[in-house]
Amino acid sequence: MQQNAYLCSDEPKATRREYGIKPEYHFMTNNNFVIEWLERGLLSLYTHTKDIIRKQQKKKFIRDFHLQGDKIDIRPPFLSILGKEYISIGKDFVTLPYLRIECMANYKGEAFHPSLIIGDNVTLNAYCHIACTNKIQIGNNVLVGSNVLITDHSHGALEETDVPFAERKLQSKGPVVIEDNVWIGEHACIMPGVTIGTGSIVGANAVVTKDVPPYSIVGGVPAKIIKQITPSGNQ
Repeated sequence: MQQNAYLCSDEPKATRREYGIKPEYHFMTNNNFVIEWLERGLLSLYTHTKDIIRKQQKKKFIRDFHLQGDKIDIRPPFLSILGKEYISIGKDFVTLPYLRIECMANYKGEAFHPSLIIGDNVTLNAYCHIACTNKIQIGNNVLVGSNVLITDHSHGALEETDVPFAERKLQSKGPVVIEDNVWIGEHACIMPGVTIGTGSIVGANAVVTKDVPPYSIVGGVPAKIIKQITPSGNQ
C-alpha cells in the first residue's frame, strides 16, 4: 500500500492543481491516507494520467527518430534526450525506462560535432546513459544491460588540478565503436576511443578502456580478456 502512495511523488504540478492534491500528501504513507485516496479514485486517476503521458512520449520518440520494424518497444519515461538531430536509430529498437542520451554540440562555449548511430535490433535496458561529443557507433543485434555508460569524452585533462571537473573543457580520445552481436553486461562502462569487436561479451561492472578483439569475453577494472569465443562454423 505504501508503494501505491509513493506514486504521487512525481505527479505533474498541473495534475495536482486540477485535482486539489496537496504537496504534503507526497510524504504521507500511512494506510488511512492510502485508503482515502483509493476511495476518492485519485490514485487510479493519477496512474491513468501517467499512462497517457507516457504513450504520448512513446509516439513522439518513434516519430522523431523515424523508427521502423516489427519489434519496436519504447518504454518511457526518459531521463534526457539531448541533440536528437545528431542521432540515427535503426529498425526494431528497444529501450526500457530512464534512457539518457546526450549528444552535445556545445559545452562551455566550445562547439562539437557529435554523431550517434544505432544499428538494427538493438536493446538498451533501464537507466542506460550514452554521452557523445565525437562519434559513437553501435552495430546490429547489440544487447546492453541496465545502468551502462557509453561515452566518447571526459571532463578535461588530469593536469588541470586547479580547475573543478565540471568546469573543464570536454576532451575526446576518439570514437567509440561497438560492432555487431555484442552483449554488454549491467553497470559496465565503455570509455572513449574504444572498439568492441564483433561477437564479444563485456562482463557486468567492467570498465573498458582498451579495444576488445572480436569474439572475446572481458571483465574487470580495467577490463581484460578472460576468454576467447570460437565463432560458429569454426568449431
